[in-house]
Amino acid sequence: MDERFPEQIMVVEDEVLIGLMLTSKLKSHGYRVGDIVTTGEEAVERAGLEKPSVILMDVTLAGELSGIDAARQIHEAYGIPCIIFTGYDDKSLDEQARQVGPVGVLAKMGPIADIVAAIEQALKYNRKERGGGETEEMK
Repeated sequence: MDERFPEQIMVVEDEVLIGLMLTSKLKSHGYRVGDIVTTGEEAVERAGLEKPSVILMDVTLAGELSGIDAARQIHEAYGIPCIIFTGYDDKSLDEQARQVGPVGVLAKMGPIADIVAAIEQALKYNRKERGGGETEEMK
């Protein structure tokens, strides 16, 4: 286990090549990443079993649940922060996503630095919510 980043990141993406690319980039930055999840239903189930620290969730997924619906269920049931990522530039989508409690909304093919920054923010949020010592308010 990498001691710098002991927290587990879950990637939920139905386009396998994008999921593999994202997973590879995250691992190259020292994060622990599990198997790629491809449906909202599987994301909800696995979040309950695996309790990842942060979930990167695509908006459009295979299956019945959208990424936003899955993020809502995960946040309500387990309090796990979700970072929504999308290939669309839609302000109403941003608003919908923010209402379900994710830490951020990112462009799917954006710079890895933006994803890393959002993960770090989500990890701070997670530590604060679990009473892990972070007292600084989240931006």
